[in-house]
Order: sequence, then C-alpha cells, then structure tokens
Amino acid sequence: MKIVNLNLKVREGEYLVIMGPNGAGKTILLLIIAGILKPDRGRVLINGVDVTDKGPEHRGIALMPQTLALFPHLNAYENIAYGLRVRKFDEETIRRKVYSIANTLGITHLLRKYPAEMSEGEKQLVALARTLVIKPKILLLDEPTSSLDMAAKEKVIELLREYHRRYKPTVIHVTHDITEALRLADRIIVIENGRIICELSKDVFKGLISHSEILIRELRRIYSVMEVKSWRKDIFSPGKILEG
Repeated sequence: MKIVNLNLKVREGEYLVIMGPNGAGKTILLLIIAGILKPDRGRVLINGVDVTDKGPEHRGIALMPQTLALFPHLNAYENIAYGLRVRKFDEETIRRKVYSIANTLGITHLLRKYPAEMSEGEKQLVALARTLVIKPKILLLDEPTSSLDMAAKEKVIELLREYHRRYKPTVIHVTHDITEALRLADRIIVIENGRIICELSKDVFKGLISHSEILIRELRRIYSVMEVKSWRKDIFSPGKILEG
C-alpha cells in the first residue's frame, strides 16, 4: 500500500483519529510520521522543522505499533521501564512511574511476567503502559484496544481521555471502532487507498450530539458496508447520516 498525495496537518494538542478499511495505508502513515519508514517524496514536519531525514530517536515521538514490539527477553516491568532508562531516570523514579501506570491499567500482577507468558490483551496493555509512561509530546497509537475485552477497552478509553486532558499531547490514533473514535477524537479522518477521502471535525459531531445513537448506528452500518465495497466521501456527510 502506498500513501498518495496525502497532505495532513495535525494541530498541537489535537486528538486525531484515523479510520479506514484494512490495507488503506493507516499503519504506513504512522510509520512514516514516526521515522521508521521514509517517504519516497514529500516531507514530514514537526513544529515547522523538517524531520524527513531524521530517525525515530530524534523526533520526540512515542509509537505503540500494532505488532506491540515488546522485548521478549524482558519482563513487563523492564519493558515498561525501557524508555525511562534510555532517558536516564534514576531507579527510584523509574520504579514509581512504572508502578503508577501499571496500577492505573490494572496490570501490576503482570510486572514479573514475560511476553510469552501473557495473553494478547495483556501484552497490549503492557505495550500501552510502555508508551504512556514516558509522557511523550506526540503519541501514535495503532489500534491500541483491538485485543482487549469490553471491560479493559472501556478502562483504556477513559485512561486515554484523561491522559489527553491532563498532559495535552498530540495524538494520532488508528482504530476500526467507531464508538471509540467518537469518544476520543477532536477530528476523524478516513483513508482509502492511501488518500484522505473524508473528514469529520469535532464541531460536526458536536452538532449531532443529540442524535448520537443514530450517528453511531449509522456510522457502524456505513463502515461495515465500506469494508466490502468502495468507500464514498459523500456517505459521511451529516445530512446523509441523519436521513430518516
């Protein structure tokens, strides 16, 4: 999948959610922003500075990839602590921060376990803890709740809302979950075949808040149809959503 003529500007402190069918280019976009992939053409700017040729370690970005990328030879505690050690925090501070985020996510019982001993949902929570504990200014999340049960997903959504409210990071969050998107996003964009095909601003769905049940039901129906058919920009217009 290629990213084609995609021009995306994310405001400082914005919570942007990206949606689209499998293979649309969502993950590739995150990897380009993070510096893991380099675009064949075009530029990546952060705070007006061209970072296209800079590696991930020079971008001030934390990425939670869909693959999770936990270190198999480290237990959960050491995985979560890794970014803090790289940033030269002292051991007492590392311990306090690791236990704080683990307690918030309800995973203190996992801290001595290794990835091979965890379920997919447990690994996802550990990966999220590792991403959040360093309090990045730019946070990239690739389907961070996809392996969680409903109770854990609800906890993570509330955590992300509170985390964003408190620390004001710029967040780009990829998900297939429409309810999750509507609860978290300042803005939602939809990508198909490497292109942005539509956008829902916070102002749009704020105006539709009294119709939230209709909105969510209709978006779910549309999203399901779009997975097997071509995506259409006009189908996401507020007038279309509220028909009937």
